[in-house]
Amino acid sequence: MKHPKEERTYVMIKPDGVRKGLTGEIIKRFEQRDLKIVALEMFQPDHKQLDDHYPKKEEWITRLGHKTLATYKKYGYDAMSDFGTVDPVVIGPEIRKWLIDYMKSAPLVKMVVQGVHAVDVVRKIAGPTMPYLAEVGTIRGDFSIDSPALANKEKRAVANIVHCSETAEEAEHEIKHWFGNSKTFDYKRFGVDE
Repeated sequence: MKHPKEERTYVMIKPDGVRKGLTGEIIKRFEQRDLKIVALEMFQPDHKQLDDHYPKKEEWITRLGHKTLATYKKYGYDAMSDFGTVDPVVIGPEIRKWLIDYMKSAPLVKMVVQGVHAVDVVRKIAGPTMPYLAEVGTIRGDFSIDSPALANKEKRAVANIVHCSETAEEAEHEIKHWFGNSKTFDYKRFGVDE
């Protein structure tokens, strides 16, 4: 069993985070919480890499459709006029396509972040997935106001600055997917690991 300080998670700064010049700010926020960046790279993914990153299970894709329909209902929008259907099985793949297109629109920054409860702490620092719900003080709360209602109307993915693994298992899968056998670095931080 690993030491608690060795928990790792995967973080990816999305196109809007890169375009807004937030890479340094995001890294700074993780390091201020005594987390370590043990792998880091800017890169431009291809379609296949992104397609393999996002789940392909019908259940997950249909859930995207259900979430979209719930947003439409909440704000009184007409899904039929925008999608030509109200079937979540048909809408889900369209949302997934928007997500992949968004992620290909600019370089990304991928990193492995390590530290005590890294998965949970990184997600707390990032804030809720939907920026309009994120509190001030979180990455998404400070740097984005996007919402699914706006994104759906503009036929695009929600721009939410950063991706963070949800679970330790997901982090392990994503680190392997994006870094392969690349070396991560082991070092001691002053005042943290001493």
